[in-house]
Amino acid sequence: MDSAAAAFSSDSPSHELDFASAMEAAEAIREKRISSVELTRHIFERIERYNPALNAFAYQLKEDALSQARKADEALARNEAAGVFHGVPINIKESFAVVGQPCTWGLPAFKDARASGNAAVVERLLRAGAILTGGTNVPVNLADWQSSNPIYGTTNNPWDLKRTPGGSSGGSAAALAAGLGYLSVGSDIGGSIRVPCHFCGIYGHKPTLDLVSLKGQQPGGIFTSPGFSTLLAVAGPMARSANDLLAALKVLGGPEDPDARAWKWELPPPRFQSLKDVRVGYVFDDPIAPPAPDVRAALEQALEGVSRAGAKLKAGWPPGVHPPALLDTYRYMLFAFFIGMSPEEAKQVLRQQYEKIAGPEGVEGLSSFPRWQTENFKRLGFRARWQSYFDEVDVFLSPVTFTAAFPHDHSQPQELRSIATAAGPRNYMEGLNWISSATLTGCPATVAPVGRTDAGLPVGIQIMGPYWEDATTIKFADLLAREMGGFAPPPGYGN
Repeated sequence: MDSAAAAFSSDSPSHELDFASAMEAAEAIREKRISSVELTRHIFERIERYNPALNAFAYQLKEDALSQARKADEALARNEAAGVFHGVPINIKESFAVVGQPCTWGLPAFKDARASGNAAVVERLLRAGAILTGGTNVPVNLADWQSSNPIYGTTNNPWDLKRTPGGSSGGSAAALAAGLGYLSVGSDIGGSIRVPCHFCGIYGHKPTLDLVSLKGQQPGGIFTSPGFSTLLAVAGPMARSANDLLAALKVLGGPEDPDARAWKWELPPPRFQSLKDVRVGYVFDDPIAPPAPDVRAALEQALEGVSRAGAKLKAGWPPGVHPPALLDTYRYMLFAFFIGMSPEEAKQVLRQQYEKIAGPEGVEGLSSFPRWQTENFKRLGFRARWQSYFDEVDVFLSPVTFTAAFPHDHSQPQELRSIATAAGPRNYMEGLNWISSATLTGCPATVAPVGRTDAGLPVGIQIMGPYWEDATTIKFADLLAREMGGFAPPPGYGN
């Protein structure tokens, strides 16, 4: 036994930390109740045991992770902890560049490509002391609520292996729910953090637009984009507790160069410390995408708990916000972004998808800059209306999507898929509808687990808040867990 390892308890409670929070794991390491090497080795033992059925990981970094863990233990022995996540095993969505590793986005053309450097979020987590164990699986081009591609295959939901864990950050959600790591970072433009967290029963945060840099998230792990705003897409943390989201956001948030030369970011405090002081707006049903009955029942149970705790409730959409109009603008901006960023062979497929939603005139408008500018001004107008609304309420609650995790269906094209619910089949693309407000406006949105369906599948609630006030939605998720209970592990993943 080396000198660093000898400083730790010989009776390390690794099994007691299987479903601990990242902050609890960090505390156990700092207090030397367990070493980073022991905990990292234990996580890889769990990956070896459970990942073959889940297929959550695209690649693993066992030797490198254990080497970094040994260095973390040696540093701690010298009282030189690196940061808040010192020695804690984490993973990262495969779409973020990790030097020397694949960053394929599930696209076969990039199967053999290797990243030349680390994405900004990876660098920040490593500087905070985290131990990177591997990259998690994604759908092709990050464009599905399932995580399946020709390179790495299909990821399964730990609550039911026959169902999707969500996408595009589905590998991260499955791994966290199964206890195969303590933290991850996903990306979100169409619910890609929020839907997997809802489907797998964990916590996730879509930050305020541009709070977290996207530098280093490009197919192939290339760095031709400096990480400037896409006006829609974000990167954000995923975890098993709201407190982990907050700690991670403080690490991940803030400008990169050149912006960092001019300004610094400070997270505004939450608007409240108790549920009795919260003004809650909510909509749990709407023709844009009525939730399945068992999903709505779980949401209403959560609302009852919030009401019992003394929160002030206000039903209905913000004044001046017409959901179908907001959804039209969101879809336009989303498809314009995807078509603009896609290779030529993919553009026609995307145009055909959008034509089925918006009609021929809408497709023609995608190539018109004046039309794009008009829709962009609408986007900013919707943000202003929501901000005015947040003078009246502190958070806004809604479904994440209309269904719980559904069975795998990789048929093409996506827009012709349907999802069975107790109220009848629903169109696949309706999965975008509830997440659209926070994405279009750039406002933060946290997802927190609140219950189960009749089939025992997790249900999450979407907590949207005011622009730049990310701590407000995360704090609400934390208070909700104290009232309703938070993360619970899926059956079959114990010791």
